[in-house]
Amino acid sequence: MKVFIDGAAGTTGLRLYDRLRDRADIELLTIDPDLRKDAAERARIANAADVVFLCLPDAAATEAAALITNPDTRVIDASTAHRTSDTWVYGLPELSAEHRAAIAAAKRVSNPGCYATGFIALACPLVSAGVAAADFPFTCHAVSGYSGAGKPMIEQYRDPNRERVYASPRQYALTQAHKHLPEMQKRSGLDFKPVFNPLIADYYAGMLVTVPLHTRLLKTPMGAKELHAFFSGFYAGQRAVRVMPFGAEGGYTAGMIDAEGLTGSDVLEIYVCGHDEQAVLISRLDNLGKGASGAAIQNMNIMCGLDEMTGLSLEPTL
Repeated sequence: MKVFIDGAAGTTGLRLYDRLRDRADIELLTIDPDLRKDAAERARIANAADVVFLCLPDAAATEAAALITNPDTRVIDASTAHRTSDTWVYGLPELSAEHRAAIAAAKRVSNPGCYATGFIALACPLVSAGVAAADFPFTCHAVSGYSGAGKPMIEQYRDPNRERVYASPRQYALTQAHKHLPEMQKRSGLDFKPVFNPLIADYYAGMLVTVPLHTRLLKTPMGAKELHAFFSGFYAGQRAVRVMPFGAEGGYTAGMIDAEGLTGSDVLEIYVCGHDEQAVLISRLDNLGKGASGAAIQNMNIMCGLDEMTGLSLEPTL
């Protein structure tokens, strides 16, 4: 299977290259570094590939997709460019059997964003099952390692002479215009965007995405235990999404869940905490794994008729 990573120098592209280069079933096509901005050469290589990963800024990803005219070439876009497009299949197969079947048949798949993966995995089941109304006032809090911010930010955090502020968690996207918000709304089936409160912190990878609920506002009111049973049923049989046990057996210590606990894994964990009146839904994932390259490889495997967990890690490497 011939695979081309367009944008292999970026964070996601480098991670994909490292993870695919030793697979015996894959031949990685590469481009001369001096020609990586040559549209004709990129088009030639892309159209010779069975699968192309686009690991580019949004505008460049749109341009690159237009260069691929081979009807047999499958494209997986890791950028934001096509995540709300009706002509691209959204690559989160755990949302339903129909989602997985659509990915398997697709030629164009948009790979989900990291924050969006965590939020949609919590909100979409509630809305699609009628537990929450489409106009439910969702709020989302999230914390991520700095690797999700790209190369310039990684260099700033690793600079030994960095400013003091890099040692503290920092809240951002304060204008409620984060690039993941349209995706979070559309792919969860919401009438309105959630209020989104992301933070970046001084560690490399891993994230927690949290959705607090006043259970009385749900269309079908459920306490925390009932919500846990709901999510357990919804994701039953999924290998890349795990609903953790309720309460003290849930895998967290002293009432705390750390954001780095799945670093190196391609799995997303869901925790349901709280009581009858208030619940806290939490997704834990590696923003570079199930939130980026791991999801892209899972989608490639499904599109190519392979076992979807081929080349993926079910356990953290920390």
